[in-house]
Amino acid sequence: MSVGTIYTSPGKESGKLIKAVAAFGGVSIDVDSEYKHMETNKTPEFLAKFSHGKIPAFEGKDGFKLFEGVVIAKYIASLAPNSGLLGSSQTDAALVDQWIHLIELEFGLPTDIINLLVSGRIPYTKPLHTVLLERQERTLTTLNKHLTENTFLVGERITVADLAFAAYLQRGATISFDAALRAKFPSVVRLLETILNQPQLKDVYGETAYVEKGLQFTPPPKEKKEKEPKPASAPKEKKPKAKEVEQEEEEEPLVPAEPKEKNPLDDLPKSSFNLEDWKRAYSNKDTRGKDGALEWLYEHFDKEGFSLWRVDFKYNNELTQTFMSSNQIGGFFNRLEASRKYLFGSMGVLGQTNDSLISGALIARGQDIAPVITVAPDWESYSYSKIDLSDPAQKEFFEGALAWDLKIDGKEWADGKNFK
Repeated sequence: MSVGTIYTSPGKESGKLIKAVAAFGGVSIDVDSEYKHMETNKTPEFLAKFSHGKIPAFEGKDGFKLFEGVVIAKYIASLAPNSGLLGSSQTDAALVDQWIHLIELEFGLPTDIINLLVSGRIPYTKPLHTVLLERQERTLTTLNKHLTENTFLVGERITVADLAFAAYLQRGATISFDAALRAKFPSVVRLLETILNQPQLKDVYGETAYVEKGLQFTPPPKEKKEKEPKPASAPKEKKPKAKEVEQEEEEEPLVPAEPKEKNPLDDLPKSSFNLEDWKRAYSNKDTRGKDGALEWLYEHFDKEGFSLWRVDFKYNNELTQTFMSSNQIGGFFNRLEASRKYLFGSMGVLGQTNDSLISGALIARGQDIAPVITVAPDWESYSYSKIDLSDPAQKEFFEGALAWDLKIDGKEWADGKNFK
């Protein structure tokens, strides 16, 4: 006997998750075949039951109502206590939640946004696309490491976490989880195929249209305006022109070029400090010691035209492998490209795997860091504080960041990147 009805659309990952939980747990549910997305969920009748108008939504035979896919899936799993779908202990249940939240928020959500970007449904920006792909790859790395050592995400049996994993990874495989990534993360692919090929789940998940290469944004072709024929005009008397003037007129563009938008940093008073000269000095000299790069910097630095900043990653508790953290710094620097002529940076990873932090120093044009770093979409993931070289501790930090021998709370410099 059915326990109730779910309202969802066929390709919805969380809808597949609910149906997979019901099928695997032996719980009978009905799927409203009349549901039409963006129509049914906008009707007064639907909104009277589910005020947010969101799917999936569940209505029990006893009148109990729920929305939010993962919540519904866990409720259905609770109706089959012997299935083991929620784990066999409180710690298992917590781990099931952990993996579901990671997969939904750190892989599923980026998949949705990437799909909106490449399809042109929201304005496309390459830096945002890059950040989302990096976020997905970080999640895949975490999953692959765990699955290299474990058959399933939690314990020795399939749980709701594995079914959620399959729903979100299957959709990702049609958008951004392409052949190159699948080759890089074989343990992720192994679990995905294991779940998709369970006899009782094949009909729920259906076939997977794997992409060979992640979907990319294709700009719409520019419309070509047909030139209107000019009305015939009476011939004019030709006046003799100097050859030079005639040549200039021929080369003058028919439509003047649009002026480039000026960066406000360009309006600052001219500085005696040449950032490009500093970058060359830093590259060609030893950082410390006599005639070193720091000595050159202190001799030439213009503290009115430029400022020094400490930068710290806000979420160090999320860092795992140090090489991944170093790649993260590289990605951040790549997204600062538009500020290259206003900025120098030296940032590093300090510590070891699963116990590290990201920190460093910046030299920026002007006295406000915002105009320089807000070109990077992920700039808010870092905190910024101005460095005062008259403070010995701050000066020691600055020099350590540039010399790559910085130590913070006992953590030593492991790897670093420069922006120059």
